Amino acid sequence: MPLLQITDLVKSYPAPGGGVHQVVNVPAFALGAGEQLALRGESGSGKTTFLNLIAGILAADSGSIQLAGQELTSLGEARRDRLRAGSIGYIFQTFNLLQGHTVLENVLLGMAFGPGADRARAAALLQRMGLAGKHDHYPRQLSTGQQQRVAVARALANQPKLVLADEPTGNLDRRNAREALQLIRETCRETGAALLLVSHDERVLAQFEHMQDFTHFNRAPTGATATEAPAASEGQTSQTDASKPTPATAVARSAGVTPNAAPCQSTRLPSARCDTATPFGRPVEPEV
Repeated sequence: MPLLQITDLVKSYPAPGGGVHQVVNVPAFALGAGEQLALRGESGSGKTTFLNLIAGILAADSGSIQLAGQELTSLGEARRDRLRAGSIGYIFQTFNLLQGHTVLENVLLGMAFGPGADRARAAALLQRMGLAGKHDHYPRQLSTGQQQRVAVARALANQPKLVLADEPTGNLDRRNAREALQLIRETCRETGAALLLVSHDERVLAQFEHMQDFTHFNRAPTGATATEAPAASEGQTSQTDASKPTPATAVARSAGVTPNAAPCQSTRLPSARCDTATPFGRPVEPEV
């Protein structure tokens, strides 16, 4: 049985003028344990929504998503969050590191919502990423390539069965993109995690032995009715995207955080305090 098996998966959003925009309509998709697959997809093709459905960040309208035999679509939001924290790693194009936490704390935060924080493993992961001397740095003190490495370490922190990567090299220059992709693939092999990566960059796609075009198995209509739902401003929603998490909420859920809980409080990391201006509490740097 495949690690990931999807059947008749559908996701739509309300259209501003009435009706719906169907973004995802996937009759069948499967990914084996330890397999590495790249999906080609242009902006607006629905590929990010597809990953968010697999991660449980979004709820499907209908269909089935099974991960290691567990049916995700029958779970409520809190149980999807817990399953994701323990079984799925997510690497974002924009990294989504928590700016009020240090490099080490960003990795420990991901662990805290899974099996539990393990400083020795977090340190070992950061060393593997070439960041052994950066534990106490804040994300803004790192280069773009170094921030991506922290994001990779966080995604692998709980030894997930599946790693999802959404345009993970999109914000990197050519050299850093090549190094980041190599690091992601190598660490997934080392841990036995399956990797599902989506990109429109042909240079990235060419690095994979197995590649599929997302539009070949996504039957959602092309054109205006198939575009991704527009993202709301942080803390805001509209009628069109009311069912889509705000960016801050999506970041929280990707780490297994309950969106209304402040992560720096729930993980009891002492060096950060919280500003509750965002849906899950925005951590800010400690006063010095």
